[in-house]
Amino acid sequence: MQSVFAKNGSETPEPVAAKVSGSIPSWLQGTLLRNGPGLFSVGDSEYNHWFDGLSLIHSFTFSDGEVTYRSKFLNSDTYRRNTKANRIVVSEFGTMIYPDPCKNIFSRAFTHLSNIIPDFTDNNLINIIRYGKDYYASSEINYINQIDPATLETMGRVNYRNHIALNLATAHPHYDDEGNTYNMGTAIMGLGRPKYVIFKVPPHSAGKDGRKTALRNVEQLCSVPFRSSLYPSYFHSFGMTENYIVFVEQPFKLDILKLGTAYFRGVNWGNCLKFDKDDITLFHVINRTTGKALSTRFYGDALVVFHHINAYEEDGHLVFDMICYRDSSLYDMFYIQNFRQEISGFIETNKDIFAAPICKRFVLPLNVNKDSPKGFNLVTLTDTTATAVLEEDGGIYCQPDVLFEGLELPGINYKFNTRKYRYFYGSRVEMNPQPCKLAKVDVVTRKHCEWRQEACFPSEPVFVASPGAVEEDDGVILSSVISPDPNVSPFLLVLDARTFTEIARASIPASVHQDLHGLFIPAPQ
Repeated sequence: MQSVFAKNGSETPEPVAAKVSGSIPSWLQGTLLRNGPGLFSVGDSEYNHWFDGLSLIHSFTFSDGEVTYRSKFLNSDTYRRNTKANRIVVSEFGTMIYPDPCKNIFSRAFTHLSNIIPDFTDNNLINIIRYGKDYYASSEINYINQIDPATLETMGRVNYRNHIALNLATAHPHYDDEGNTYNMGTAIMGLGRPKYVIFKVPPHSAGKDGRKTALRNVEQLCSVPFRSSLYPSYFHSFGMTENYIVFVEQPFKLDILKLGTAYFRGVNWGNCLKFDKDDITLFHVINRTTGKALSTRFYGDALVVFHHINAYEEDGHLVFDMICYRDSSLYDMFYIQNFRQEISGFIETNKDIFAAPICKRFVLPLNVNKDSPKGFNLVTLTDTTATAVLEEDGGIYCQPDVLFEGLELPGINYKFNTRKYRYFYGSRVEMNPQPCKLAKVDVVTRKHCEWRQEACFPSEPVFVASPGAVEEDDGVILSSVISPDPNVSPFLLVLDARTFTEIARASIPASVHQDLHGLFIPAPQ
């Protein structure tokens, strides 16, 4: 069976009713929003990389045991320019589009070089972010596009730079109980040394013109200088505890000069990212209240991380779990040419080339002082084998505990975000030609359970808690599932999170495309 991932998706702009089998809990009321690449060619031109596809927004709305589905392409400036030209005219991560040779390519290239970060695309295809009461399609650029979660209409583009000095920002923020959103970005241009910036967006408040927009009141919490001005770390997410922000400065680096001269070199932006296997990984711990970083230098071996799972504090330690790779080969796996062949054959052929994901736990001792013993493990927690050894130079060398191997797109019961937790969920990834699966991992027993169906590809699992739930896994798991088998309709899967068994599915009488990330928006009470 050929992969369904790289085929063009289509819109379902008006809601269609799904056929529900099983029983959807009556308390499950709201909308699951999902985002991901859905259009991989325009006219006769094609994208090179899966992460380049034009954003397709999906919604699954739950009401009184019924499900409706709709989808729309994000009406970004990039989408409009491409469709108007009937070809790809805007560059993306893995697809560089060169200017019309009749125009002055050198003038344009020097303009981009002076700005360092080219201002090409607003194709927000990765996630959905909530700022205040507004929802935005997002990716790792300076633009976000506001969407109406009910109709999926694109309501307008917002430039982070109009509110805070950033060139890039993540699509994986954190939220607290007061309605604040915490996020992180990169400031490459401007006065002073280039830096990573952590910022907070409070809930809505009215501006002078009466308009309510949370981003008007964005606050910079702190900044962390680059280790190397020309080679900042790539980051896709970060960790947060009750009192701290955890930023992993990894040796997966962006070459700023190469990025600024991409036109001259004939390379795409993806080729400006390089992994330095001989470097170290730094763990920055920043106080959320004061904005000051701990002076202790925590570091570990070279690794690549995209997704954090959770982080919390316990008995003077900071514990954080994340999905790690030995190198950056994951990005190479998603070039479209790799999807043109039978997916199982591709994985089997390349299983020794592409690094598998490993869920790892790092533990950092917070109360290090001049009397702490050197050369000894300072981790005193009894439920982990992670170590942190104080070196002679005052640095603390950290080695992780392996929680689980072969899982990505992790999710938790978000009520336990920043707190000690027991369960996480994800897409089971195995470097062999097996169908994709969903998994629930118990970090206490280190056991897991799975859901699978032949020839099916489930999306990132999303946990929704039962009303008044006390137990961490009291709720449901939602995942949209597609299949290359024409006899299997796409469906929205509902699992009992405690038993990890299917309690319902909603078959969609329309085209559904594989997505990346999203969130559940509860119905108003």
